[in-house]
Amino acid sequence: MLAKGFQMIPGKGIKAEVNGQQLLCGNPDFIREHQILIDEAAAMALDRFYSQGKAVVLVAYKIQLVSAVTLSDTLREASGDVITELKKAHTHVVLLTGDHEQAARYFAGQAGIHDIRAGLLPAQKAEEIQRLQKEGRNICMIGDGVNDAPALKTAHVGVAMGSMGSDIAVDSADIALMGDDISKIPYLKRLSNEAGKTIKLSICLSLCINFAAIFLSIAGVLTPTTGALVHNGGSIFVVLIAARLYDRRFINEKPNPS
Repeated sequence: MLAKGFQMIPGKGIKAEVNGQQLLCGNPDFIREHQILIDEAAAMALDRFYSQGKAVVLVAYKIQLVSAVTLSDTLREASGDVITELKKAHTHVVLLTGDHEQAARYFAGQAGIHDIRAGLLPAQKAEEIQRLQKEGRNICMIGDGVNDAPALKTAHVGVAMGSMGSDIAVDSADIALMGDDISKIPYLKRLSNEAGKTIKLSICLSLCINFAAIFLSIAGVLTPTTGALVHNGGSIFVVLIAARLYDRRFINEKPNPS
């Protein structure tokens, strides 16, 4: 068997020439783009596979559809609880996927996700994120595959699976979950909210102390020595406020809205 001319089309499939004949492997749209017929029986089989939450890779050789390979993801047990916790934190969850809409709805229904954008190419995922950003939303993208890399880079915050994620996804993300534990996502959301509040509080406190010190110095109350003590005292306050974030568990705390 002699193969040549191998090409990969991201988000669609691959093609090559085998023994002088064209070989295609990819999604149905990719197969149709090459003028290969998907008959009624094959279409019914595709619908059945999609309703079961399976991804389908079609194989065509010599301008004929010859077989279909079905792939099925396994929904993580913690997915439903994670989505519930994020919703409690007033976080809108959107599923961006390259899978067929029926397959996407199958898993989204199990996880409790209602906003679905299916059949997206890698660039289209990034475009969806840009559209949401234009609406004034702060976007955190969570992904693990090569196709997620552009979206991870585009989002305000990108979170990748550190162990099972592809290298390019990890490189594109701002945060890598080394244990691939998605149950940490709600904790990450709450921690980021608290970190933002702490930064704002620390800046306000520092400014208040500095302005007070300036006025007291003008009034002759503070000397260079006491002024230095006040300055260092303000720094200590800022450090103590930041230390509140150390080992936070957020147990029995109400989530902060985003």
